[in-house]
Amino acid sequence: MTATTTTTGPEPSASPDLSKPVGDPPLLEVRNLTVTYGGTVPAVRGVDLRVEAGQKLGIAGESGCGKSTLALALLRLLPATAKLTGEILLDGEDVLTMKWGRLRAVRWAGASIVFQGAMHSLNAVHRVGDQIAEPILLHNAKATPAAARKRAGELLEQVGLPAARAQAYPHELSGGQRQRVMIAMALACDPRLIIADEPTTALDVMIQAQILRLIEQLVADQDVGLIMISHDLAVLADTCDRLSVMYAGRVVEEGPARQVYAEARHPYGRALSAAFRGSATSPPGAPRAVCRATRRTRRRCRAAVRSTRAARWPWTLRQRRTRSCGRPGASGGAACVLVDTPATDDSRNTA
Repeated sequence: MTATTTTTGPEPSASPDLSKPVGDPPLLEVRNLTVTYGGTVPAVRGVDLRVEAGQKLGIAGESGCGKSTLALALLRLLPATAKLTGEILLDGEDVLTMKWGRLRAVRWAGASIVFQGAMHSLNAVHRVGDQIAEPILLHNAKATPAAARKRAGELLEQVGLPAARAQAYPHELSGGQRQRVMIAMALACDPRLIIADEPTTALDVMIQAQILRLIEQLVADQDVGLIMISHDLAVLADTCDRLSVMYAGRVVEEGPARQVYAEARHPYGRALSAAFRGSATSPPGAPRAVCRATRRTRRRCRAAVRSTRAARWPWTLRQRRTRSCGRPGASGGAACVLVDTPATDDSRNTA
């Protein structure tokens, strides 16, 4: 079977911000967030994140690792079948305990999201200007329809589109233009945090670069926090300050973006980075590479060994794969995840 080493790098030292009072909470802090669908399927497991104002955090990982579920959970946009535990502190206030009225006020105004797939996120029968104006009217009781439409035009110009395109329908715009509309909509109520879920999906390379530079400029100009989600580790390393790598619902490595991309410590992080650099390293999940990591982990992590031995059968294949000691390494290295070797697993698997 497989073994991994969960890596959470230490925060770099920085000069204190004298403009903020001591102990001022971060813009966003996620503590031990778990999301379970249907009571049995864990999509996000024990995730911890921290984002400061003006900081860009990238979240990378393969399809199905829990990135989009995490993004939607931050604003409680998941279906009713999803069960959330942990804490999501936005400006020190827990999103998971907010009443419905307070939650509506926070969405778009406190934090907004650029959804994956602009064509499917925009309403096909409404002009894009009206869709941008809608959150302005909902969150500002003093705003008039005329003022909201004027603001929508200004936002379109801010993201590089003519104000006249506010009269267009989504199908009349190109993919890059629709993505710019989604970014304009996310900025409509001046949020302090923007969550961008794969904002460059299905766009060509030139348009991707334009969208990424636009997002960087907006974050710098308005001092907002940014969480950018993508499977493309190279793009995140170039755009973001810090990078978290997700695998099987967990954050397995976190640290300065370029350092994680160039010198990943976790076996999955190294394989994901190598895939974008064109290395001949085995792909993510390759049994031999992971088994070698298992043997190294077994010798150095007694807590993980005890956790594995404490398991009693019948455990399913997936449950045994995620036995964890939960201890971070002293050098910013790792909480080990240890499992049996393939031979042992095959002989004992009763699931």
